Order: sequence, then structure tokens, then C-alpha cells
Amino acid sequence: VLPPILNALSVEGREPKLILEVAQHLGENTVRTIAMDGTEGLVRGNKVHDTGGAISIPVGRKTLGRIMNVIGDPIDERGPIDSEHRSNIHQEAHEMITTGVISLKDDKSKVSLVYGQMNEPPGARARVCLTGLTVAEHFRDKEGQDVLLFIDNIFRFTQAGSEVSALLGRIPSAVGYQPTLATDMGTMQERITTTKKGSITSVQAIYVPADDLTDPAPATTFAHLDATTVLSRGIAELGIYPAVDPLDSTSRIMEPHIVGEEHYTIARSVQKVLQNYKSLQDIIAILGMDELSEEDKLTVSRARKMQKFLSQPFLSAEVFTGNLGKYVPLKETITGFKKILEGEVDHLPE
Repeated sequence: VLPPILNALSVEGREPKLILEVAQHLGENTVRTIAMDGTEGLVRGNKVHDTGGAISIPVGRKTLGRIMNVIGDPIDERGPIDSEHRSNIHQEAHEMITTGVISLKDDKSKVSLVYGQMNEPPGARARVCLTGLTVAEHFRDKEGQDVLLFIDNIFRFTQAGSEVSALLGRIPSAVGYQPTLATDMGTMQERITTTKKGSITSVQAIYVPADDLTDPAPATTFAHLDATTVLSRGIAELGIYPAVDPLDSTSRIMEPHIVGEEHYTIARSVQKVLQNYKSLQDIIAILGMDELSEEDKLTVSRARKMQKFLSQPFLSAEVFTGNLGKYVPLKETITGFKKILEGEVDHLPE
């Protein structure tokens, strides 16, 4: 009997352990698998045995402060992870934040790390998101915790899926991505949800190929996110950091009943001024500022002040920039933009 799809097979007599995940059934006595590690040294006739289930990993408090790979083996040289609980990395999505630092010296850490690095086979990179999710789900469902799941970089999940799809002989779809791109992304993202017991909030770094936000990989990811913060090369070239583009960035929770009427009105007004400035930039480049009307000149002046006002020296960047980091309360930020919009600082230079 062939092992079911997604079952884990273990290669006998091999160190380090090599796990193969069943991806396809070929005929009545052959399966095609995806390796979770390098396949150097494998030869025809090597014995493998079915583990009887999908890849399972240790979960629970014993994983805090530890670093593991996609199959749950520790890679921090601190011995095995002696957890009483193990979970399958393939789970069904549910129907419809405390932070800390990594401590390697004791059990007070609140962070668990799961690595699937770029030098590893595509099988490992395609499954490492599910491994991290499984750890997070245990803390949410079994211990009632509110979990922050940070994924860096979600594009690598899509990229690995594309490589695995090619290995399986599937015909690629748009721009060379796997035909199951939307399904793969949805299966993973829909597991990031809130239940009656706890929640998982995910922050995901997204690499945008060729800065094209309409590329299928980032576009498919955006569909599952509540908010996106887009970093722009053009704004970075102006020396404005963080180089956030307020026109390309989006948020589904930017609603009056959530953030408040004043916050919403001022934010939308700022976007309008910046959009008007963007539409005037071609005219300025060709004809110069002198050809603009007085109203447009005022728009440009206020927009440039807003661009500068959107910058902030980061505490985490002090060692690189030499500038002291600053924390600005949200209320002060809103008040500052209101003054710019109402012309209270028009007399000040940009």
C-alpha cells in the first residue's frame, strides 16, 4: 500500500536524518517525494520507511528560546527538544501581543525560531512556514496565548513552491509561478486567525520582484493582509527614512469607527495632498516651479513638508546613522499634520 500524500518517509541508515514528503503517486508502487534536506549520497536501492503520518514537530514551552529546522530537529547545538507534545505541520484552517527577547541562557525566552534558509532545498523552504505556524497554533489553541508570528520572507515561500512545482513536472502559470499559487498561499494564510482561545497576528516581510506590486507573488499575498507598508526606492533616494510610500501603502482598518474621525480625516487629506503633488511632478520637471499657480505652489510646499514629517530616526538605527532615535506619540503626529494642512506652518522652510 502506498503511503498517503503528505506522509513523511525516513531514509534508513542516514546521518543526518533525511525526511522525504510524499507529493505524488506514480502508478501502483511508486511515489514521488520532496526532500527536506540535501540528497547527496542517495543511491538507487536505499531503504526508506513510512513514518505513518505527516511531518510532526515538537511544540509547547520547551521550544521557546530554541531554534529548529523544518522537520523539528534542533539546530542550535543545545541538545534535543524534550517536549511532551508534537503536532502535524499540515492542519486545517479554522472556520470563521506580548513581546520579549530571545534568551539562550534560561527558559524565560518568549521566542521560538524556525529556520528554512536559502541554501536549503526547496522542499524545506516550502514547508518551513507550516512548521512555524504549527508552533504558533499550539500556543494559541492549547495555552490560550496571543502569538506574534513573524515571517521573513513570505516571497521565499512562493519561490520554493514554484521550484517544487517544476520538480513535480507541473505546467507553470503566469510569469512562471506554480499553477497552485493561490491555493498554496490560501492554505497557509487562512490558518493565521483568531479563535475563542487566543490569536495569531502575523507580520510578514514581502520581497517585490522588480518593484512590481502587480506581480502574482506579492499580489496573491496582499489579498490576505489587513495592512501593507510599502517601502519605496524613490523616497529612500530623497534621504527620507523609513522610506514608506503613503500612496502605495494600504490599510483595511483605516476607518472612522476604528481609528477615530479626526485621524481618518487628516490621514485621507494628507494622502490627497501627496497625490496632487505627485501629479504635479512632471510639470515641475519640465517647466519648473515658476509655471505653477499659487495654489499649486502651496500644495507642493505643504506636500514636501509632509514628506519630511513622515520620516523618523529609529532607535534601532542609532548605531548606523549616529542620530538619536525618537519616539513620537500618535496624537502628536496627527496634530502636526493638522497644522501643515491648515497652513499654520506655511511660513516655515521645508
